[in-house]
Amino acid sequence: MKQQDMDTHLTVLGWLYILGNGVLLSIGAIGWFFLAGIGVLAGVDSGDPVATSIMAIIATAGLAFFGILALPGLLAGIGLLKRKSWARILALIVGFFNLFSFPLGTALAIYTFWVLLQDDSDDYFIVPKAI
Repeated sequence: MKQQDMDTHLTVLGWLYILGNGVLLSIGAIGWFFLAGIGVLAGVDSGDPVATSIMAIIATAGLAFFGILALPGLLAGIGLLKRKSWARILALIVGFFNLFSFPLGTALAIYTFWVLLQDDSDDYFIVPKAI
């Protein structure tokens, strides 16, 4: 593969990871607002402050769950854009788990493997210097 083509594929792959996992994080944030809003409305309507507290806990747990799911992909995308050597390994691991998220995750995983498992992809990553 040409040098310019590989550079373009790495950039596209990095942005796909950032955008895809940004959407996942946004879903968690929207869910948080929705569930917290339901808790506030239920607490006001029934006069029970426990309902508000329980829904706030559930909403926060959901947001944390989505955040934990999105974080590795976001880090992989940022690392790929900066051409960090650890990002290649992280993207391959995240890509493996994306295989089970049919159809978009599977397509992203196949594209990840195709780009990052090429022989000349090693040349594009910054390897940390030994001290």
